[in-house]
Amino acid sequence: MKRSLGVCYYPEHWPEEAWAADAALMAETGLTWVRIGEFAWSRIEPAEGRYCFDWLDRAIETLGRAGLQVVLGTPTATPPRWVAGKHPDMLAIDAEGRPRKFGSRRHYCFSHEGYIGECGKVVTQLAKRYGRNPHVHAWQIDNEYGCHATTLSYSDSARAAFRNWLSKRYRSIEELNSAWGNVFWSMDYASFDEVDLPNLTVTEPNPSHAMAFRRFSSEQVARFNQAQARILRRHTDAPLMHNYMGREIDFDHFEVGRDLDIASWDSYPLGFLSDRLDAPEERIRKYLRQGDPDCQAFHHDLYRAVGAANGNGAPHEGRWWVMEQQPGPVNWAPWNPAPLPGMARLWAWEAFAHGAEAVCYFRWRQAPFAQEQQHAGLLRPDGVPAPALAEAAQVAREIAGMPETSPCQAEVALIFDYAAAWAWDIQPQGADFTYFHLMLDTYRGLRKLGLSVDILPVNTTSFAGYRLALAPGLTTIPEHLMPALAKMDGIAVLGPRANAKTNEMSTPVPLPPNIPGLDLIVACAESLPPGEAMPLSMGGACIRWFEHLEGKFETFAALADGRAAVARHGNIAYTAGWLNPEGMRGILADLCSECGIEHRLLPDGIRIRDTAMHRFTFNYSAQESSFDGITLPPAGVHWQLR
Repeated sequence: MKRSLGVCYYPEHWPEEAWAADAALMAETGLTWVRIGEFAWSRIEPAEGRYCFDWLDRAIETLGRAGLQVVLGTPTATPPRWVAGKHPDMLAIDAEGRPRKFGSRRHYCFSHEGYIGECGKVVTQLAKRYGRNPHVHAWQIDNEYGCHATTLSYSDSARAAFRNWLSKRYRSIEELNSAWGNVFWSMDYASFDEVDLPNLTVTEPNPSHAMAFRRFSSEQVARFNQAQARILRRHTDAPLMHNYMGREIDFDHFEVGRDLDIASWDSYPLGFLSDRLDAPEERIRKYLRQGDPDCQAFHHDLYRAVGAANGNGAPHEGRWWVMEQQPGPVNWAPWNPAPLPGMARLWAWEAFAHGAEAVCYFRWRQAPFAQEQQHAGLLRPDGVPAPALAEAAQVAREIAGMPETSPCQAEVALIFDYAAAWAWDIQPQGADFTYFHLMLDTYRGLRKLGLSVDILPVNTTSFAGYRLALAPGLTTIPEHLMPALAKMDGIAVLGPRANAKTNEMSTPVPLPPNIPGLDLIVACAESLPPGEAMPLSMGGACIRWFEHLEGKFETFAALADGRAAVARHGNIAYTAGWLNPEGMRGILADLCSECGIEHRLLPDGIRIRDTAMHRFTFNYSAQESSFDGITLPPAGVHWQLR
């Protein structure tokens, strides 16, 4: 697999006489790709029906003449003022009933048919003009779906579309009332027209109602994306992609990925550390300038699977990019430190080790105006190189000198389900219970043991080649999954909270987890506040969540008081609690030993990743670290043939 580097560029922000020099320096640095256009609607169509493509023609030609390949973005994340004036009701409404005003970005509701029509017009014009342009080698649809909490809209358009969606899903209002348990609190409806959106209720809305709205809202995102993909397919053979985000779980990315060729995501390790990971203060200080050692890798593996959602290859073979890679301080996190020297290089190589085809830095030159003035680029606002430019050039030289390689299937699989994330967001039963953090803690435990991991969607039907598969927090176990896991040549681990809800967010009877062959029920579940822990006899503890188990099963791991923490029958295991890092490592190590998976506890900050040909070692520590005969400097990267 060929690797390459790129950058995000905004020719409309800079004098045209600077374009050629910028393009030449990009090529000299070793960059291959340039993403442009995704925020330029007001320059492409300054007034309704008046298209101005001359500047974009020249920009694409200038970049292409320098040997650069263009990723052209559809500009629908930033509708201009005239669009909002024509469709004043296109603005999303937040959960508090407030309209999202013009003056920023992502100011639209996914359900507004008029806005979808305007998008179709501009995308059609772009596709007709550039679909066969020799310099346009890929397309990005929109930008960062869900950013700024914009997936869920409580607008009139969303309400009407939701009612229509409900009528198709439930067929009769009696069926909806029964499925939602609306007899509770006298919530019955006489018609679908009486069903409102689940916001501004006196206390929490019916969880069945909220879950239906989450499913509907996710489908609206996929529908919006599909509309543009269909237009582009008629005019271009170039691959289509979207740039997803970190810890964005409000819509099903696998569903969106069905209509795309490549998944990409926007990687901001330092921003995520303090903004989206809820990391403890000690961890923030330790990795302040490096980023969390597992957060980027987790998303790399997730989006590699999303890249295979179109059915072209196994999940570990999915096509994916980093569309935006942090090069320096960002502008949007609570604190915005500069990266440790070498991290812009390490982050790129870690992406390549997980199978990325391209890593594109955001952005070329730091903007001297508007909202992102404090967001660093590869160049300063005055055009002087910023520190990451030299690191990007170094990566480009290293890519040129390294043989091509490709991802390989890992021995460990981690099953990810967006619907589970919605379920536990709706009914967490504990203030700090989130599906994302449960998944990340499990992934972190595996990585700390030196393991490579494949993330798989919940609709996976075969686990051939995997020795260990884990599905933490899987709200509802689909019918196909347990037979598929039972057939694998290894151990499958479910829980906590596995099969704890029906698709309608009710508690099933027989009681959870109701796993065939495992005589086990959850008699009681409790959530624990910070500082409380239930020690394990083997060391470590359960935190945040614990389930009291009944039944006839083998106890694989127990609490210090003898109660089962991990139950087992055959090749199926069930974890009753949220394990702290020590408990997670201990139980995972025991499982790996039984499965014959080679593992070892890595030093702090050291992580490894295997490809088909190489083993990569990364040092996320701010100090020199030695491992396996290798001494790595801070932010060091090492690779060797396997």
